[in-house]
Amino acid sequence: MKIINAILLLTLLSCNHDKKNDSTEKTTESGPLAQETKTAFFPVTNFLNGQIAEIKRRGINPLKTTIKNNQKDSIWIKQENMTAEFAPFLSPVIDSTNLYGMFNEKNFLDQTIDAFTFTYDPVKPLPDTFLLQHWDVYVDPRSNTVTRIYMLKKTTDHKTLQLTWQTNKSCKMVTISADPAGNDHVEQEVTIKWDF
Repeated sequence: MKIINAILLLTLLSCNHDKKNDSTEKTTESGPLAQETKTAFFPVTNFLNGQIAEIKRRGINPLKTTIKNNQKDSIWIKQENMTAEFAPFLSPVIDSTNLYGMFNEKNFLDQTIDAFTFTYDPVKPLPDTFLLQHWDVYVDPRSNTVTRIYMLKKTTDHKTLQLTWQTNKSCKMVTISADPAGNDHVEQEVTIKWDF
């Protein structure tokens, strides 16, 4: 898995090594060799699917803990139900092909958390039907491996869904809703752990 992470990181960095941290597109002079420079987004969905496949390959049944209405419940996830548990974050597919033009990438070395941070935000207002709003990829600068992924989505019933994925360890899915006064509160928190 580290080799795959390193290859993905090197590909991502090589595509972006001379890219400035702004939201404008760069184009070359017009002519026979003119082409638009595209950002190569980190393939988040492929990465998450790889993590799920690794959990299944190892024969692990992750522990799912749900906190809702101040009540805590835990169950073991069966192998055949695993993909369904993560389904909200596997669609839409996050890669350069289908999201270029809708999102842009900014990257920097965040010394406060000791990680290269790749941040993806919309370049223009998104359609109401498009639920993905933002995502971040955190890479360890020493090992060149992805350590964490954060994702923010809307739900069809106007709630906010956050994912924090800790590579090879666990993930947390938080559902946030607003009360009648417009104040946000955590409606449900789900933690799935597979590294014991």
